[in-house]
Amino acid sequence: MIRPDQIYCVVEPVDMRRGLESLSQWIQTSLGATPCDGTAYAFSNRSKTRLKLLIWDGTGVWCCQRRLHRGAFIWPSHDDRCWVMTQAQWDWLIKGVDWQRLTVQAPAHWRV
Repeated sequence: MIRPDQIYCVVEPVDMRRGLESLSQWIQTSLGATPCDGTAYAFSNRSKTRLKLLIWDGTGVWCCQRRLHRGAFIWPSHDDRCWVMTQAQWDWLIKGVDWQRLTVQAPAHWRV
């Protein structure tokens, strides 16, 4: 299994008909990065039911796609173009679980 150094979730939805070359070009022009830098780049469609992942394995770039049959992926909503995720957050996201709820700190005023 490939474990990237970092996982960037592209916040803006993309057309899932876009392929490896088109998404690689987007990474280069919009982020000033290269898909061959050891980072994984994840893209989603508007309805958040599909995602594509570009990842370098040391030899070439993989373009993988995942689709949920029910529900939607909980995608970052942020003002930035990309959101950096931890491996644990990514593992929850691809399972369709609300990864943001799993990492929220408990309020300081709350007591048992």
